[in-house]
Amino acid sequence: MIEIGIRNPRAVRLLADVGGTHVRLGWQDGAGAAIEHVQTLACDAHRDLGDCLGRYLQGLAAAGAARPTQAALGVASAVLDDRVRLTNRDWAFSAQALARQLDLQRLVVLNDFTALALAIPALPEPDFWHVGGPSRGAPGPLAVIGPGTGLGVSGLIPQGDGQWTALQTEGGHVGLAPQNEREAALLERLRRRFGRVSAERVLSGPGLANLRRAIAELDGQPLPAEPSPAEVVQQALAGEPPSAEALALFCAFLGDVAGDLVLSLGARGGLYIGGGIVPRLGAERFIGSDFRQRFEAKGRLAGYMHEVPSYVIASQEPPALLGASRAL
Repeated sequence: MIEIGIRNPRAVRLLADVGGTHVRLGWQDGAGAAIEHVQTLACDAHRDLGDCLGRYLQGLAAAGAARPTQAALGVASAVLDDRVRLTNRDWAFSAQALARQLDLQRLVVLNDFTALALAIPALPEPDFWHVGGPSRGAPGPLAVIGPGTGLGVSGLIPQGDGQWTALQTEGGHVGLAPQNEREAALLERLRRRFGRVSAERVLSGPGLANLRRAIAELDGQPLPAEPSPAEVVQQALAGEPPSAEALALFCAFLGDVAGDLVLSLGARGGLYIGGGIVPRLGAERFIGSDFRQRFEAKGRLAGYMHEVPSYVIASQEPPALLGASRAL
């Protein structure tokens, strides 16, 4: 995480969740205030992040909102030093230069799923779908995962007195293992294409399209044009068999990787699924998938996994904006 400037809880804030496809933005009149003027802007419509944020600030000024002097940005990238480059978008920026460009007194830049994790303790119960396991987990860490343009991963470690530490990870790039011959053949197709098949190569919007293409190649089906992720979901929900298989495999692989994350973190408190894809499927369809069965299928640790609850974050407002605010 990058922190520039001194905290001022009373200062007006710019909040952003910067993904590979969209930038979600909000305005906050100080710590703890409601997040207002929420907008979602397409990355393709802007030349870089500074241009996107600048246009949003112009809109705030036109609406009569006070100009923010502090900002917190959750970005879909590793945040290691001043120079930040998004993983799934050809955008890069210097935190120091951006703070000067926007005339900010304080700027915090953190991984987008670190921001999402920070939001979880503050979200109301109706913002979650319970999708398996007991209704409440044991005291301990929480695991966070979410397929979108990429695959985000984080975790929350309890510090006592209601305080949490959020992890910055690149866990979306761990390896992916098949569980049967059909999956092995499909992943082999992807290995030939990409060299290495990380979890993100399957568990993301582009990953869903990758699966659909691999199924067509393996089964010798014509695929004149690779469908978009949205088209794969639409076709799957309409019952088109190859897309339905792709979506079913997507949910199953998500169970595999999410279960491994819980084991790695000792996240007995629960697993939380964010990102833009799973909430669109609906709770009933997702519960009916193989996600939970694969989540628990950890051999001798199946009983351990059975006691870990899983939830989908289905907030109407971008929850990472709340997490970004909590980081500021």
